[in-house]
Amino acid sequence: MIFGTRAVIEAVLARKEVDKILIRRDLQNDLSRELFQIVKETNIPIQRVPLEKLDRLTRKNHQGVIAFISAVTYQKLDDIVPFLYEEGKNPFIVLLDGVTDVRNFGAIARTCECAGVNALVIPAHNSVSVNADAIKTSAGALLNIPVCKEASITEAIRFLKNCGYKVAAATEKAENEYTTIDYAATPVALVLGGEDRGISFDNLRICDEMVKIPILGNIASLNVSAAAAVLIYEVVRQRTHFLSHI
Repeated sequence: MIFGTRAVIEAVLARKEVDKILIRRDLQNDLSRELFQIVKETNIPIQRVPLEKLDRLTRKNHQGVIAFISAVTYQKLDDIVPFLYEEGKNPFIVLLDGVTDVRNFGAIARTCECAGVNALVIPAHNSVSVNADAIKTSAGALLNIPVCKEASITEAIRFLKNCGYKVAAATEKAENEYTTIDYAATPVALVLGGEDRGISFDNLRICDEMVKIPILGNIASLNVSAAAAVLIYEVVRQRTHFLSHI
């Protein structure tokens, strides 16, 4: 954490990887206005919170402002995509639309790293971020896989489609089961939804495919990290089979 208005301003100006900023709900002064003006030019989320929440986080003089610094350097999707093509890879990217549980995030990242996924994409707002708990849950995988924090998952999907990716959304609303789609020969982006709402309608409608995992029991759906493991390794299975027959 960084606390104190001037210290947080300097961190933002120095382009530190700031995950989010908490500001006392009733704080209004010249420095806080300067901070808001600077942050407006970035994708950093700001939350107005009660003084009590800030006091629980630190006993030091926070001046009504606390920033959380990311444990990793986030990558940019528009840098990652051309790099993967230049490396001659058949890219595989996973996007998380509204996943907020840090344990699910860590578990998904661990699966991605083990399966050779090339990058994870998360939105700047209403999402998990790479913090110490996420890194621990991922068994360190988040230190070994590129994570892209983008302003909009919708725009990230559109960008990947324009770059030649097949974008598949995991949703119980799908008609096709996940094994019926061909992931082998083309770049693939897999979209996974948040724990409560799943993938937003705006994002579902622009994906190339919608796929589901068959549910044979009484519970309606799998945990998102369990679903991620099933879907990610189907891509691996198909690609391994495809390469063995070339």
